[in-house]
Amino acid sequence: MNDAATSENSGTRTSVSRSIEIIDTLARRGSLGVTELAETLDLSKSTVHAYLKTLKQSGYVVRDGEKYALAYKLSLRGESVRNQSQLFQIARDEIDDLAAETGLYAHLTVMENGRGINLYQAKGDSVGRYDYQTEKIQQPEPLHVTATGKAILAALSRESVESILDRHDLVQRTPHTITDRDALFAELSTIDERGYAFNDEEEIEGFRAVGASIRGRNDEVLGALSVSGPTSILHGDHFREESPEAVTRTANLIEVTINMSNTFPGNE
Repeated sequence: MNDAATSENSGTRTSVSRSIEIIDTLARRGSLGVTELAETLDLSKSTVHAYLKTLKQSGYVVRDGEKYALAYKLSLRGESVRNQSQLFQIARDEIDDLAAETGLYAHLTVMENGRGINLYQAKGDSVGRYDYQTEKIQQPEPLHVTATGKAILAALSRESVESILDRHDLVQRTPHTITDRDALFAELSTIDERGYAFNDEEEIEGFRAVGASIRGRNDEVLGALSVSGPTSILHGDHFREESPEAVTRTANLIEVTINMSNTFPGNE
């Protein structure tokens, strides 16, 4: 390959990487102006403006006054990818039933690049007026702050968890967040033994969750599910006994269906 071709390919990779950084930033933070994006990404305003212009022409971002936001087109593509997931197809009805049974939010989460992606959620009647998680779908979250994330980590080898923690800091979301590695590994050991994880106001103050991992035929971790709700609803036996029972039962039902499927990836 000649120098000109190498330079062209390098430039293309840089353009793609920067476009992805802009999309990821808008996904995390919502509508932003050129100046805010430039400061966040440490790029010049002219560079950011050029990328935004291209993304807008491609239909990936929209402009509202001086701010830019992700276009609905990206949401549709994300939903299309989600709908092709066999885990989603198998688990969706069970997640709906779990939300209806408990009256809480019910979530299906997978791990991607060491972060948790909330693939699907259903909303129970008891949390009808609480909309704190409306924007959580398909937004990357640290694994150590959520019940599903800790359930996934507990199902992994220590070496795998160490690798994830080397890439992603133990950020503190609330005063209850675990930010010490030794404390986290002790918690993961407990989760692995009892079969479910608690999130006791570790992600958002005033909210709790209970999660359990979902494993495949070869005991590999495929994802996790959880229920969550405000502490005014999720407390006492509802938090410590009833919700863990419902969550682990639902995880087992999903695992049975997966293990019986000859078309699920890895089961052929």
